[in-house]
Amino acid sequence: MPEPRLQLLTREGCHLCATAEETLASLAAEAGLDPVTVDVDADPELRAEYGDRVPVVLLDGREHSYFTVDVPRLRRDLGLG
Repeated sequence: MPEPRLQLLTREGCHLCATAEETLASLAAEAGLDPVTVDVDADPELRAEYGDRVPVVLLDGREHSYFTVDVPRLRRDLGLG
């Protein structure tokens, strides 16, 4: 199964994550994508790599932005103008 185009790495109780999730959902809908939310605490490797930097946006499996969604850059990288 191919990796989702857009992923958001989060953790429970993270207010920045909740904000990023809303922003990402809106942009993804515009691009016709379905973002996948991943709890970093459920995966020891992800927790080790990203644990203190959530939320992290992954685009095509690569880190795109963290702490906040870089909206202008993500819009450009998704071809939304």
